[in-house]
Amino acid sequence: MLRERRGRLLIGIEDGEGLPPPAQTVAPELIEKLRKRIGELAVNVQALPTLQRAANGGQFIELVVDRSPSVASTSDGRYFLRVGDTCVPVLGDDVLRLANERPGRPWEAMDSGVPCSAADADKLARFVQGIRSSDRVKDSVKEKGADELLIHYGLASKDMLTRLGVLLLSSAADRRALGTAPLVQAIRYDEQGQKINKWSWDDCALSPVELVDAVWREVPDFRESYEVAEGMFRRSVPAYDEKVVRELLVNALVHRPYTQQGDIYLNLHPDRLEVVNPGRLPLGVTPRNMLHASRRRNEGLARVFHDLGLMEREGSGFDLIYDRLLSQGRPAPVPEEGADWVKVTIQRRIVKPEVMRLMAEVDDRFQLTQRERIALGALAQTEGMTARELAVALETKGADALAPWLGRLPELGLVQSAGRTKGTRYFIDPRLLRDAGLKLATSLKRIEPHRLVELVREDLRRYPRSKIGEISARVGAEVNRSQLKRALADMVRSGIAAMDGQRNGARYRLRDES
Repeated sequence: MLRERRGRLLIGIEDGEGLPPPAQTVAPELIEKLRKRIGELAVNVQALPTLQRAANGGQFIELVVDRSPSVASTSDGRYFLRVGDTCVPVLGDDVLRLANERPGRPWEAMDSGVPCSAADADKLARFVQGIRSSDRVKDSVKEKGADELLIHYGLASKDMLTRLGVLLLSSAADRRALGTAPLVQAIRYDEQGQKINKWSWDDCALSPVELVDAVWREVPDFRESYEVAEGMFRRSVPAYDEKVVRELLVNALVHRPYTQQGDIYLNLHPDRLEVVNPGRLPLGVTPRNMLHASRRRNEGLARVFHDLGLMEREGSGFDLIYDRLLSQGRPAPVPEEGADWVKVTIQRRIVKPEVMRLMAEVDDRFQLTQRERIALGALAQTEGMTARELAVALETKGADALAPWLGRLPELGLVQSAGRTKGTRYFIDPRLLRDAGLKLATSLKRIEPHRLVELVREDLRRYPRSKIGEISARVGAEVNRSQLKRALADMVRSGIAAMDGQRNGARYRLRDES
């Protein structure tokens, strides 16, 4: 069976404490009073209070609140939704939407009428093998037989597949009969917005797990790359980061409402990729809090994707997208929500290659946390942000909540600030961006000797008879002077270059230069 979520409230233990007062006792009648009062104040809420004794001898009440099988409310007809650490009221049309999203029985667990024997043998074998080879699954689960795994993951009930089981393991005909199996279209547009190519997966032959690999493999745009300048060299970078595209696809497949029809669209424009999903965001999630809010619309499907290693843990998928894009000098993703669709847009090209170099150098030396990388990447693409602007960019609850995101960046000298309180302005020293890691000791280790020789050879080909100071000024963003001096000496010894003059007056040229 699917693991049910439940909440635990420990009554009698103060905030910040792990144990109740040693001499604390709880009157037995309080347990019954609490159980009765919850029944009077709430509808469809199952709560079980029990008396517990801590290790120090003190007593406290453990209140276990099971997840309601249907929509729960207060006794006076009000509805509330948990968002982060707060409860917000659900009003108006959102009450009907909440009822639709939280039926008495989840869509995934509904009977399909398809026997387990009708499961596709190859899909079942790959699913079992994927679970048993996963490092995210307990050994006790890996030891289960195939039939037991189907029950464990909610893919079957007795001898019948659930709708989730049909979605993942059954034939194309059974999957098509569901009526809401995901269909994917990838459409390429030209500069004028005209369609010039199209790929579609609309025959229901593939399960959601198989669709991720198929889309990534079959769309040629995901294999494209282009060059960005890196000093005197050029570096080839992919048009789209594989992890980002896969995470967007997984999010679209896992979080779409399977009670609603509609295709998933990948709109490939010359400068951007748009992933459009049918349905709206889950209640409590908005385009402005996607970095923090966490809602699983299809818990069974999300659990399978997670245990197979196809998605990040709950609430961290969008963090990964932000991290990867900002660390590569690309803009942050742009989420939008319409009347019956959700769209996430990412840019194709790297806006600031110097940001990519800086992030690589800094992370190599300081091993930044994910939040630190996101904050640094956001600041590196601007000339600075006020505390309020940075809070908006990171979707925090205000300037006071920036500390966990900035982390060690200020004390490491990577981020500077001016001003006070909400008027504080955070920025990166422009010289650090321009040098892209020149002042970091690790940058010396990242320049391989053969690459440095080619760098100097190209410089001397363009500027023969140059002094070491002149060469250093031109390639100083790559190496420091002592390393350059050693490279020139090696080139002279190996006959690649010649040195005319002595000491400060020495000039260097290639051997084939007169």
